[in-house]
Amino acid sequence: MPIVPTPHASARAECFVESVIREMTRVADAHGAINLAQGFPDFPAPEALKEAAVEALRADINQYAVTWGAPSLRGALAEWLRRRRGVEVDPDTRITIVCGATEGMIAAMLGVLDPGDEILIPEPFYENYGPDCILSGAQPRFVPLAEGFRLDPEALEAAVGPRTRAVVLNTPHNPTGRVFGREEIEGLCRLCHRHGLLLLTDEIYEEILYTGPHRTLLLEEGMDERTLVVSGASKTFSVTGWRIGWVISPESLTSGVRKVHDFLTVGAPAPLQEAVARALAWDDAFYDGLRAEYRARRDLLVRGLQEAGFRCETPEGAYYVMTDVASFLEPGEDDAAFALRLVREAGVATVPGSSFFADPARGRTWIRFCYAKRLETLEEAVRRLGAWASQRPACSS
Repeated sequence: MPIVPTPHASARAECFVESVIREMTRVADAHGAINLAQGFPDFPAPEALKEAAVEALRADINQYAVTWGAPSLRGALAEWLRRRRGVEVDPDTRITIVCGATEGMIAAMLGVLDPGDEILIPEPFYENYGPDCILSGAQPRFVPLAEGFRLDPEALEAAVGPRTRAVVLNTPHNPTGRVFGREEIEGLCRLCHRHGLLLLTDEIYEEILYTGPHRTLLLEEGMDERTLVVSGASKTFSVTGWRIGWVISPESLTSGVRKVHDFLTVGAPAPLQEAVARALAWDDAFYDGLRAEYRARRDLLVRGLQEAGFRCETPEGAYYVMTDVASFLEPGEDDAAFALRLVREAGVATVPGSSFFADPARGRTWIRFCYAKRLETLEEAVRRLGAWASQRPACSS
C-alpha cells in the first residue's frame, strides 16, 4: 500500500503560536486567580449602550448589514471623527466597518501589502502584529524602542530597505502604556514621507489616555493620503466581545480593505453596529468620565506595584503596566515561568513580556499587568501581590 501522508497544519500556521495573552486567561481560570492578563473589563458596559442593542434586536435588525458597514454607523463615525478628532472623512469612500480592530489590522495588511513587502514594527508590540504579517505574506522587521519605550528615528531609518512598504504604529501603546509625543510622531512622519511608506496606526485606546486629547495621525501634514487608521468600539465602550471595529483609509486604498474584509467575515454584527452608532453621538462628558475612572484604576495599581517592589513607570495611556521583574526572578527563571509562579503563589495572572518581542530573550525580565478592572478587583490584586512580595526575598536574575 502507498504511504499516506499524515495530515498536518499549514507551514504558515506553524510559523506562530497561539495567543499567550488568551492562554494566560485560561491559566487564571484554572487556578482561580485574579485575571490581570487579558485586556477586557470585569465591569458592565454602559446601560444605554446595552439598551440600544436590545432595541436593535427587537426591531429585527438581524440580517446582513452592508458588507462594509451599516450607513448609520459609518455616518455616525464620520460625525464623531469631525467632532472628536477634527478630521473630515467621507463615510462612503473611506470607512470600512470590520469585526473588531483585530480584523481591521489583518484586513488592512492584506488589502494594501503584497507578499514580500516589508513592514516596520516598533518593539515591544501587540502580539497579533507578527502573525498578521505572516498571514498577509508581508515580512516584519522589528525595530526596538529606545530607552523609556521611545520611538528611535535612527533605528527606524536603519531598518528601511528596498522592500519596505509600511510602518505599524500603536498609540496609546500596548503593552507599555506610552503615548508617543510630538517629536517622535514628527520624526516618524518624516520617515514615511522620505521613503514613501504607508502608515498603519492602531488607535484602539484613543479615548483612554491621560496626557490630553488624542491626536490622530490623519491630522499630520501629508499623512492623510498614506495613513490607515484601525480602531473600534471595544475599549472605549467596554464591549470587547461585540467585535465592532473600523478602518479609515485613503480613498485609493479602501477598495482593497473592503474586498479582503468581505471575504474574511462578510460583515460585523448588524444590531451591534446600530447600538455603537447611537453611542458615538454621546456628549463629551462620557469620555471625561471614562478617562477619570481609568486614571483612578491606573494610580491604584501602579502605587500597589511599586510598594510591592515591582519596577514600573506610570502609563500615559491605554490600560496596561509594563513591569520589570528582574529582582524577583529565581536563578534560571524567565518571564513565562515567573508569570506561572505568580499565578500559583500570589493568585494573580499577568502576561509574560516575551510575548511582545520577536526574540523572547528580550522580554525575559518583563511582565504586563492590565488594570481594566473594578477598583475592588485591583485592590484585592494589590493586597495579594503585597502579601506575596513581603514573604519572598528579592533575587537577582
